[in-house]
Amino acid sequence: MGAAAAAMDQTEQAADAVYRLTNVSKTYGRNGVVAVKDVSISLPRGSFSSVIGSSGCGKSTLLKMMAGLIPPSKGSIILQGEPVLGARRDIGMMFQHATLFPWRTTIENIVLPIEISDGRKAAEAAKGRGLELLDLVGLNGFADAYPSQLSGGMAQRASICRMLITEPAVLLLDEPFSAVDELTRDFMNMELQRICTSRGATAFLVTHSIPEAVILSDTVYVMAPRPGRVAEVVHIDLPRPRTLDMILTPQFAEIVQRIRARLDEGGEQ
Repeated sequence: MGAAAAAMDQTEQAADAVYRLTNVSKTYGRNGVVAVKDVSISLPRGSFSSVIGSSGCGKSTLLKMMAGLIPPSKGSIILQGEPVLGARRDIGMMFQHATLFPWRTTIENIVLPIEISDGRKAAEAAKGRGLELLDLVGLNGFADAYPSQLSGGMAQRASICRMLITEPAVLLLDEPFSAVDELTRDFMNMELQRICTSRGATAFLVTHSIPEAVILSDTVYVMAPRPGRVAEVVHIDLPRPRTLDMILTPQFAEIVQRIRARLDEGGEQ
């Protein structure tokens, strides 16, 4: 799907969009470096979408704008009908590394966003919900463990709980499992799918891995190099729940090849 068709597709999805970017651009510095140009994306409620592209194509800049960490130079970013003008409680963010505070227990790390926004009393009250989330991600019994006692995968699962504790409307995922080994990454991707499905979460993933994008996503946005823009929108017509066995199917290989070919072209129209 080309840029014009992609724009039309996004217009059709807008009515059901929990999160909507319209003609978003970002220009940096006095030299006017354009990092992102005219990106329009709509995330339907409960959907899982990914963006993939070469290094320097603007993926991280796009995610930072979506998280409210930096403002766009042009265009609008709307979440649940309200403009995103800064960091918000209804935006959950997960990074490449767990970034758990080593002096806090797992449960204390999980309720930290509540403590920051609402104080210690509210954080204490939220620990029950935190324990439910630990059970959801398979970390029941590790509430009082410290980060040094957790494996990399376990620490990232704790980070998922911390992201979910504020019950965000959208989950923004910045290559959350890139630092773990391949087997753990596969397992965590299937866990992420299960968690998102069980909570009806709306998720948006930045990744360099084409197979990861395909196995998780309903829609993959292929980014062209600078200035970063959406070169193609690929809808993933695979049944859910997805399984790792699907990676071996001809249909999966065909989708991966289509995205890889588009990236090799450099996103040229």
